[in-house]
Amino acid sequence: MRRRDLLIAAGRCALAASAVPVLARAQPRAVSAEWTGLLAELEKQTLALMAANAMPGVSIALVKDGQLFWRRGWGVKNSKTREPVTDTTVFEAQSMSKPVFAYAVMKLVDKGVLDLDTPLTKYTSERFLEGDPRLDLITARHVLSHTTGFQNWRSDSEPLAIQFTPGTKFQYSGEGYSYLLSVIARLTGQPIEDYMREHVFAPFGMTSSGYLWRDLYEREAASPHDEAGEPLPKGKPDEASVARYASAGALHTTPTDYAKFLIEVVDPKPADEFRLSGGALAEMVRPQVDMHDQFGRWWALGWTIVRRGDRGDLISHGGDIRGFHSYCVASTDHKAAWVAMTNGDNAQPVLLPLLRSEILGRLLDE
Repeated sequence: MRRRDLLIAAGRCALAASAVPVLARAQPRAVSAEWTGLLAELEKQTLALMAANAMPGVSIALVKDGQLFWRRGWGVKNSKTREPVTDTTVFEAQSMSKPVFAYAVMKLVDKGVLDLDTPLTKYTSERFLEGDPRLDLITARHVLSHTTGFQNWRSDSEPLAIQFTPGTKFQYSGEGYSYLLSVIARLTGQPIEDYMREHVFAPFGMTSSGYLWRDLYEREAASPHDEAGEPLPKGKPDEASVARYASAGALHTTPTDYAKFLIEVVDPKPADEFRLSGGALAEMVRPQVDMHDQFGRWWALGWTIVRRGDRGDLISHGGDIRGFHSYCVASTDHKAAWVAMTNGDNAQPVLLPLLRSEILGRLLDE
């Protein structure tokens, strides 16, 4: 959490890798001479940070004017096999899973299947926690804004508990998202993999995204690495783990796929069976709860909000587990976004310089 909080506070995102030649050079849109120079500088800076921090692989995608603008991969999927990172390399997004799930929840709200402010116990007879009547206060809004009162994750030493009255303050909680996931599975009658593929991944063209392990990931998935750049074991999620963790942190995806999702948020097409109405989308990115931290951040429904006054709010989220670190930041006012995913543990000394880069500031303010 501390690492994620530091990155969110910056309100920007970046990831990096070890010093190896650039391998993926797809440019979805024509790039002006000015932007060619900016992108060359970004590449130079990233490569230098890669060399200094033993980061095996990184992939970045940029959205500008509501379109996929640029994408690039550097480094290797695995430091032993030396397979190159490309535009199709799949990473673990971890907590960046939450905004994608939140979008699907908001569409159920749009359709009247779920109400943001109705206690979730009204939708299921199974109780996520026994012995605490405050469970009957928890709503979807509380889950998506991290105000349920649940801790992040239970453990043997810290059993599941509601630690304050729901809705009274912010406390980041994967357990809350897991609870809402169990309710959504009952409401839809589908496993989360099937539901998200049908209602989000396929409609938005996110062909590499999913939770359950599949053949594509055998070919395309990056391996996690430790601080020394040595490979770590790669988990292969099964149905049981997906049913527990999909909403909070089990998404496998690419920066390009994630950029496609962000485009639906920053430059939405008209509402349809899968896309949110204007009102639902506005509610999703509206500041909901003051985090009362030194950076003046708020939380919306699935997003951290960075307030910038006349320059417009930024929405952002990060994802962290050993061996994988990812981050995204977007501006609905400027129809722009930045997504980066990495497969190494020395993320912070790479991220922070890139977060302060000129190109990111230009992208989010033009």
